Amino acid sequence: MPDSLLPLYPSLSPNRHGMLAVDEVHTIYWEECGNPDGIPVIFLHGGPGAGLSPQHRRFFDPQRYRVILFDQRGAGKSTPLGEWRNNTTQLLIDDIERLRSNFGIAQWLVFGGSWGSTLALAYGQAHPEACLGFVLRGIFLCTKAEIDWFIEGVRWFYPELYEEFAAPIPAAERGDLLAAYVKRILSDDPDVYWPAARAWSRFEGRRVYLMPQPEDTPNDALDLGVGRLESHYMAELGFFEDDQLIRDMHRIAHLPAVIVQGRYDAICPPLSAYRLHQAWPGSQLQMIPDAGHGALERGIASALVDATRRFQPGRGFI
Repeated sequence: MPDSLLPLYPSLSPNRHGMLAVDEVHTIYWEECGNPDGIPVIFLHGGPGAGLSPQHRRFFDPQRYRVILFDQRGAGKSTPLGEWRNNTTQLLIDDIERLRSNFGIAQWLVFGGSWGSTLALAYGQAHPEACLGFVLRGIFLCTKAEIDWFIEGVRWFYPELYEEFAAPIPAAERGDLLAAYVKRILSDDPDVYWPAARAWSRFEGRRVYLMPQPEDTPNDALDLGVGRLESHYMAELGFFEDDQLIRDMHRIAHLPAVIVQGRYDAICPPLSAYRLHQAWPGSQLQMIPDAGHGALERGIASALVDATRRFQPGRGFI
């Protein structure tokens, strides 16, 4: 969709940005936008490994929000790109807390979509005292059933994509495509990992939107970040215990949340959003009837912008 038709705030440049070394391996990119005296919000991108886009700044009124965004370990401008070692959910949570401390923020709104919703829930359950509330999109609880859907179940809707994804894998390994791809994507040999990472990224990217979109130009950073980190995290079930995010909902059940979900999301199907809403009595679920998974589909983008407006003082939540 052309930028002029998106229901977002105007394009915005960071007030400041930088790099933060978080351990001996990883250095993460961060940026701060909007009003330094505004409502603090942390933006958590998807993937894992997808990184930031300038569009992500535009869900927030720059006069009212102080927006903190960062590329998670191994993603976007963070270095090393695609590095899966020293890369776990708990370490990402620690990175978020380090950013909060560095920015001197007591509490902030947590905004995340897809894997960003997973990380938002995990962060909130680890640090509920740091959260004002949540705006979540395209819910992914990182359960085995959802991972099985991502790899295998989706062939009910996209059989041609599944066939293309499986084709490079020898027949003897196709009984566990996730393991087959992890072995290749996490290889140290570029001739092995590049084709596998590109195939993984294409397998996901072509089913993000409800309506077909023009093919994107090749993006090596996105392909490597998404391919390596998604496969790494899925192989480890997100570093969660079984259904942990639903089990631990009592830790954040007192906080407000808006859940935005595309009815025809072929990556994160609506059942997960519904389960989360059922476990979170104070949450509001908005099922967008004409949308898939993409944050920039018009109905989803409009609902997300509306949610950030409602978290402003006097608008209902804070």
